[in-house]
Amino acid sequence: MSEIKTEVKPKRFNLRTPEVMSQVQAEVESHYRSRVVDYIRNGGLSLSANDMTLKLAKAFGFCYGVERAIDLAYAAAKHFKDRKIYLLGEIIHNPEVNDQLREMGIKSIKEGTTGYDLTSVMEEDVVIVPAFGATVDTMSKLKELNCLTVDTTCGDVMSVWKRVRQYNKEQVTSIIHGKAWHEETKATSSRALEGGNGQYLVVFTLAETDYVCSYIRNGGDREEFLKKFEGATSPGFDPDLHLIRVGVANQTTMMRNETEEVQRRIRQAIVDKFSEEKVGEHFRFFDTICGATQERQDALNVMLEQPMDLLIVVGGYNSSNTAHLAEMGEAKLPTYFIKNCTQMLSPKRIIHFDQHKNEERETENWLPDGKVVVGVTAGASCPNNVIEETIARIYEFRGVNVISLLPDWAK
Repeated sequence: MSEIKTEVKPKRFNLRTPEVMSQVQAEVESHYRSRVVDYIRNGGLSLSANDMTLKLAKAFGFCYGVERAIDLAYAAAKHFKDRKIYLLGEIIHNPEVNDQLREMGIKSIKEGTTGYDLTSVMEEDVVIVPAFGATVDTMSKLKELNCLTVDTTCGDVMSVWKRVRQYNKEQVTSIIHGKAWHEETKATSSRALEGGNGQYLVVFTLAETDYVCSYIRNGGDREEFLKKFEGATSPGFDPDLHLIRVGVANQTTMMRNETEEVQRRIRQAIVDKFSEEKVGEHFRFFDTICGATQERQDALNVMLEQPMDLLIVVGGYNSSNTAHLAEMGEAKLPTYFIKNCTQMLSPKRIIHFDQHKNEERETENWLPDGKVVVGVTAGASCPNNVIEETIARIYEFRGVNVISLLPDWAK
């Protein structure tokens, strides 16, 4: 069994000073701000021309945590011009943003099956920790290297870490609703193990949750359980021992209603096994859904109640919160999940991401002729300039330059 470490803090550098941040503000805005998006956002979230009405969700695009992470990465590039700067994986799940950082000279360290390869990092180098955070083991290795770190971990993610650490102290197994392969969930899972006493189990779907609930109620085949959740449990996990006292946490970008359903089903299984009177001895739950994620889901729900012909969801294909927006749209109307405007080849052809097959596919005749209402939203990691390019491309198909629709003061 591998050694379970308690997190130690590597040598950090604070870039969030007024002097440093003022230097990067103009550059960040020049890369990601959009006059078109600002105008539509402030003008009722709707724009019409040539029989086409475009609607924006009330909440979309960059959240505070993403903005903070990008600001810190830009600040690092400006402040440490004489040093090598590395980034653990991706700062956020958006290809345009990560490409921009590479153009600024920030080198991405890819994650392998055994973690990040830090062999090229030296003491004088700078390492940026992404918004998802990093595992306890990775942070310990950075500490050993004695390099400088710029930690952009989102505050909402750290709130989940606090929760699973508490479960650990109480000898409660953390059942984490999330994607076991996602950077954030890996980081959270590692906090559930600190000190060597904790245990965790990651469940992704309600079907997996039901399987766990059945095991809590009735027991089952231990080896079958461990095979089913291979790669999603703590070392030495034993369902016969570690499902007696459990606490639910989550990847912050999951769907709130699904996480609440995971919580409800597991609580009911505990009640069925141990009784309502003893549920407090065996079950814990706290709401750790990211506020920005929920805000964007709520805004899309409101928009989906309005008449629309189709929905465009813009963002990185590996962005969990963006993927959930696409799921919500698919349940109501034709929905196209695209990474940027280049996917819209013509009014007749669009290339979009099929989450069920985990691949891009092409759809014909996606944009109807005549009067049409198009909804647009974007995940918390999608910059406004990419949203503007999407809107501009849609209007190009109707022979309209979207900038011409703006009043002079907005241009």
